[in-house]
Amino acid sequence: MEMDVGRSNLRGWWQLSNTGWAKVNMDGSVSKVNSRAALGGAIIGLYEGWLVGFGMVTGLTDIFQVEARAMIEGLKLAWAHGFQQVVESDNAILVDILQNGLVENNSVAEVRMIHTWVSKNWQVRIRLISRDCNRVVDCMANEARGSLDQLINFFDPPIFAR
Repeated sequence: MEMDVGRSNLRGWWQLSNTGWAKVNMDGSVSKVNSRAALGGAIIGLYEGWLVGFGMVTGLTDIFQVEARAMIEGLKLAWAHGFQQVVESDNAILVDILQNGLVENNSVAEVRMIHTWVSKNWQVRIRLISRDCNRVVDCMANEARGSLDQLINFFDPPIFAR
């Protein structure tokens, strides 16, 4: 397991430098107006482009937990598809916790679950990206549908994310 936590090149989004890697971007959304929380994400490859996207409505109400859950779902999906990956998030606090080794003693169950997934036998690079670079998955989170905690996969980019 390799974990490289840092800041990605913020000039361009969805850029991969290594062949054989897939990139997992994810985001969470909490709306106080309609009491709705959701997450979304996408996995892309260097040459293949869009590999799979996902969305889920969740019962979590704290944006930090929602974004951590989005990272878990992205890791699980990448693992299921056999990808080595780069995981990117626009949540600076979450990336900081992972970067500074504060995961194992963290009281948030989702953060500890991220540690469990990152510790598997694969390479994971976690990077902070700007919100502008995460617009596609922000849209995926805002448009997530389905039953509570039902992960919906998109094997083609949905119209609202194009």
